[in-house]
This record gives sequence, structure tokens and C-alpha cells, in this order.
Amino acid sequence: MSVWPPAPTATLSGSSGALVSISIDVDPRFLESLLEALAQVSFPVNPQIYHDAEMVYRYADGHEETEAALLVEFPAYAGQLKEVREALAACGFDPSRLQVTWMLAEIHAEPTAEPAPPGAPYVERYRRKFRVVRAGSQQT
Repeated sequence: MSVWPPAPTATLSGSSGALVSISIDVDPRFLESLLEALAQVSFPVNPQIYHDAEMVYRYADGHEETEAALLVEFPAYAGQLKEVREALAACGFDPSRLQVTWMLAEIHAEPTAEPAPPGAPYVERYRRKFRVVRAGSQQT
């Protein structure tokens, strides 16, 4: 199974491959450690931090459950992805927590669903950069 979404018909590319958007969900307590891990890569990382994001889990019966999340996103080239994963692993982060999306798809599309890892109770999940406020609920 590939972690890459289907390639769009057009891509933004450089000498290190296609431009992608990397998104990492992290427990807020470990944000500083994650940023320190990202500072170890050989290219500049200018992260966008979404403090009011959520993870949406979709189950086989079609229902969805949401969970508050903190997302760190930044652009990189496909050829730099291995280095990012290695930096995360070296600092104790699970590299499978990152999601990679082709940059043009990130700009023009709805959130990309990720398949569930083996043994997970849900079938897929996706990330929302901003929590949805539902009628009758209060956002804290």
C-alpha cells in the first residue's frame, strides 16, 4: 500500500521532486519537541500551526467521530520526505503520524482521507485545519 495519493495531472516540481504538503498531528505537550526535531533537517521548515484542528475518524458503518488535534504543516519536496521521517524517528516521534499530499491537491481539494493502519477500529481518517462548530454546541 502506498502512502502517496494518486498523482495529479500537473505537479509543482524542483530538483528534489514534486512539491508536497506535509501535515503532522501532535499532542500539544510535544509541540516544542516536534519543532526541534524539524529543525534538524537540512532544509528550512516554515511550519503553519493549527491549534484548533481536528481529526475525523470514519467507521465502516459510515458514522464519524472527531477528536481535537494540533496540526503542524509545511511544504517540502518529495525527495526530502525520507529526511523528515528520519528526523522524527530520531526524536522519538512516530513517522507514520505524518500525512503527505501533493501541493496542488492540497490547495484545490477537500481533505485527503488516510486509510486506517492495520487493527484500527476505524476505516479511514482525515484532518480538518479548523474545528467545525455544530449547532447547539459551544466551542471551548
